[in-house]
Amino acid sequence: MRIAAEEARALARTLLERAGAPVAHATLQADVLLEGELRGHPSHGLQRLPRLLNRIERGLADPAATGAQSWRKAGLLEVDGNAGLGPVVATRAIDALLSRVGQTGVAVAAVRNANHLGMLAGYVERIAAAGSVGIALSTSEALVHPHGGTRAMLGTNPIAVAVPTAGAPFVLDLATSVVSMGKIHDHALRGATIPQGWALDANGDPTTDAIQAKSGAIAPFGGAKGYALGLAFELLVGALAGSPFAPDVRGTLDAEHKANKGDVFIVIEPNGAPELAERISAYLDALRSSRPADPSRPVTVPGDGARARREAALQGGIEIPDQLWRDLQSRLSKDIQS
Repeated sequence: MRIAAEEARALARTLLERAGAPVAHATLQADVLLEGELRGHPSHGLQRLPRLLNRIERGLADPAATGAQSWRKAGLLEVDGNAGLGPVVATRAIDALLSRVGQTGVAVAAVRNANHLGMLAGYVERIAAAGSVGIALSTSEALVHPHGGTRAMLGTNPIAVAVPTAGAPFVLDLATSVVSMGKIHDHALRGATIPQGWALDANGDPTTDAIQAKSGAIAPFGGAKGYALGLAFELLVGALAGSPFAPDVRGTLDAEHKANKGDVFIVIEPNGAPELAERISAYLDALRSSRPADPSRPVTVPGDGARARREAALQGGIEIPDQLWRDLQSRLSKDIQS
């Protein structure tokens, strides 16, 4: 069913507040989930809310926590998330980096023990809006098989990069797997098959059954190169945050364990040349106006599609599986009755 964005945001915010989240925390978490829907990534949208609410109810997530911060070095911030909501812990860490980067040129936050972040794009966009270059990295449970392997051994290990321009920032946000496990869950929720090549089942055999893929392994993107990047990011996050590696990570896709994955945020002060933002924008526009292989499909740059989908969804609403919307409304009704 198609739901107005503001209605979906209000429902998510209300459920989080009733679960014990302070208003500001509930608003931030709801906004992150809604952004996933608006940008065409329901895998990181409202389908994650029931699990998050269960995690709060079971004491696995603390909706009031903001994370304990300590500066290990002048430009290196160490953060224990203390089971806080991912967006809350991350945003507070980023704000600390932004207040420090003017002194150090580069500021890094290494975060452990925070809950799932959702889409990474919003975090680096926050950094770019302040005039700096932003990089975000995160890890997850073992969901991806190594190149040539059949068993899940790596996280999906996404990366996001934002660079300020004279207009909207350049934004890259991608996983080092062919897809996120959230997208597999979304297909399973909708009763849809997945494309060949996305995943293996629990026996290590190729599958197009989303339910079978949930207990199997996702492929790395780009074969050996995607595998190598995913492994590099996993080692980088583990080395900085001291967080476990994928086989020992829990808590981003279950409601049984505390989240123990790692996140890294990097803020870099760009070159101070006054015309730099204009030159970046001009280069991106040159890419967009370059001759396409298919005249009906103009060249785009990362972030263009997400912005277009967001504008369309703000006008026309977001498509949410009927059962998910009924489940969320049912939770609201139970809260009211109790």
